[in-house]
Amino acid sequence: MIRRREVLKLALGLPAAGLGSVVPTRAALGEATSAGFGLGEPAPFGPAMVTERARALAKQAYKPVPADIPDIFRNLGYEQYVGIRHRPGTAIWAQDGVGFALEPLHRGFIFSTPIQIHLVSQGEARRVLYDPSLYDFGQLAVPPQIGDMGFSGFRVLAQREAGGFAELATFQGASFFRAVARGQNPGTMARAMSIKTADARGEEFPAIRTVWIERPTLAENRLVIHALIDSESLTGAYRFTLRPGEVTLIDTECTLFPRAAVDSYGLATMSATVVSGPLGLRRCTDLRPTVAEISGVQMLTGKGEWIWRPVANRETLQISTFVDEKPRGFGFLQRDRAFEHYQDDDQHWEARPSLWIEPIGEWAAGGVQLVEIPSDSEVNDNIIAFWKPREPLAAGSETSVAYRQFWCWNPPERPDLAVAVFSREGRGASAKRRRFVVEFNGDALAGLTNADVVPKLSATPGSIPSLRLFLSKERKSCRVLFELDPEGESFSELRLVIEAAGKPISETWLYRWTA
Repeated sequence: MIRRREVLKLALGLPAAGLGSVVPTRAALGEATSAGFGLGEPAPFGPAMVTERARALAKQAYKPVPADIPDIFRNLGYEQYVGIRHRPGTAIWAQDGVGFALEPLHRGFIFSTPIQIHLVSQGEARRVLYDPSLYDFGQLAVPPQIGDMGFSGFRVLAQREAGGFAELATFQGASFFRAVARGQNPGTMARAMSIKTADARGEEFPAIRTVWIERPTLAENRLVIHALIDSESLTGAYRFTLRPGEVTLIDTECTLFPRAAVDSYGLATMSATVVSGPLGLRRCTDLRPTVAEISGVQMLTGKGEWIWRPVANRETLQISTFVDEKPRGFGFLQRDRAFEHYQDDDQHWEARPSLWIEPIGEWAAGGVQLVEIPSDSEVNDNIIAFWKPREPLAAGSETSVAYRQFWCWNPPERPDLAVAVFSREGRGASAKRRRFVVEFNGDALAGLTNADVVPKLSATPGSIPSLRLFLSKERKSCRVLFELDPEGESFSELRLVIEAAGKPISETWLYRWTA
């Protein structure tokens, strides 16, 4: 089921590849999927062909393709759009016993951009053809001859052990996609590529033009998707390998071909919604205590330091860069899984996925860039993070990158340290001061006393006029209560780590306070 916030957050309206203009009759298709979607004529296919196509396209001037659709679909309201449903039994491969099924998504509303979808089997690719008879349009009076509209994206379904299918991933809107682990609600979004995010020059959104999806087998339990992306600045050949389970894995391999120099771009980009929570000054009158898909960003640096940076809905745009080299992992984590902290029976923010990125191979110098955007609406993704390489992409060059995504309840690696499970901010002893409490939890705190534990806390600029420590043997926790005096400044970078015997026993907690 598509929720309102999941639709609105993808409103980009970008051009993609053009499609045919006539819907052939079922008899003229020659071949159809088991679900009834017609297939075009076969053409040879090999993964290298996607790379060659991207390379050749990068040598041409960028040509946006119009995304025209009939007025009846362009002017749809939200309720009308989500009322367009696949007819029962039309999911591709659902009856084939291959472990996966596909649902091509209709164009309309804000999803006017078409992409081409091809199915690959035995070295041949056939384009999936649009057929209005496979959709239930509800109350819409759809003309009988509307042409080959193509699709706005597709949904990947995975077969459940108990029978039937459940949503695994969705690719729709520019190069956006999302996935879930078993039992989760959709949340954090990923992108194949981001360019000039939070840049004064204006953001550029590369779009997936075409996908080639290999027919899976039940024994392999994986789905391989090849994709061609295009934008004003570059083209790219992507290969996504999806593996469902308790954790959903997506291996991403890409080769980028810049048309022009690209000095600001992001790899493994992710975005999420944070409206209210225990940090930051923005407070809403919502009866829900917290409205947030994630708690913060975790990083494992190339030097082995574990960093936790909670996020917040800010009063002003905030951009932070955590410089690193050869990063070992980073991602958005939803650490708070307690329903009572959200009190939302519809959205269930506590059941949103964490997304952990593990580089494959060594990445050169750069940094994790975090963007926090002010927002009053839960339909907007206002928290964005990505790996920003230090070196730009040169025009005419070729760059290959690979990484693994873990869509999960908990990331595959966990610090052998106490982790920050709670952070809260409030008014201090005076109107000019702010009070914080940070709670660390973990086995590393077991058996320690106040005399053993030393909190290392700094504020730049500003000072810490008071600090108190509370240990709990029962909870294996350490709460650090402190006040910040910004000394007239409008921001302060806070850094906190718990030490014992001169060594860290907690991850490093970072936060930027802003007035």
